[in-house]
Amino acid sequence: MRHMYPDLKTAEKELEIAGTMNPGPWIKHSINTAHACGFIAERCANLDPGKAYILGLMHDIGRRVGICQERHMVAGYQFCMDRGWDDQARICISHSFMIQDIGTNLGKWDVSPEEYRLVERFLETAVYDDYDRLVQLCDSLAVATGFCLLEKRFVDVSLRYGVNEHVVDRWKAVFALKDYFETMIGCTVYDILPGVKENTFSGAMI
Repeated sequence: MRHMYPDLKTAEKELEIAGTMNPGPWIKHSINTAHACGFIAERCANLDPGKAYILGLMHDIGRRVGICQERHMVAGYQFCMDRGWDDQARICISHSFMIQDIGTNLGKWDVSPEEYRLVERFLETAVYDDYDRLVQLCDSLAVATGFCLLEKRFVDVSLRYGVNEHVVDRWKAVFALKDYFETMIGCTVYDILPGVKENTFSGAMI
């Protein structure tokens, strides 16, 4: 029987191992993304908070391979597919593409031509669900130091990866996700994320 995502103990262990392979603020970012996913999922009738937490916790697991940009998506996807974690593998790519178009990425494609085509084919055929959408949103609400306003995360990412002609559309897509989940939970997401308004920008937040 295939398990579509790891259990909590396994996910925590894999993140711990990944942290020894490639130490960095991305570990705390992943943990905070998981907490944000859990907090929001608890208020959504159609979502399992435990599953949401794990999917958020492992969304960047591909960074275990070392310092990289878009390669982390492919590495995470392959790592999870090898273990039969199909849902988790999907999240490893989908979390970076709130717009389902490979041309909208911001980072460097430090992958092989075959890996690039893998992502391209994935985006052409993937059907996102609310777990994909939730991790996309929470990835933009969580930094290594805690939770933050979306605008602060946008600056953080832009300083590290630069901007292109798609960046505004990406921002609009994330704001649309925020509106989508706020309609479900009946309040602003900032009301349920502790300390979000006090978290200050300090650069290299993931």
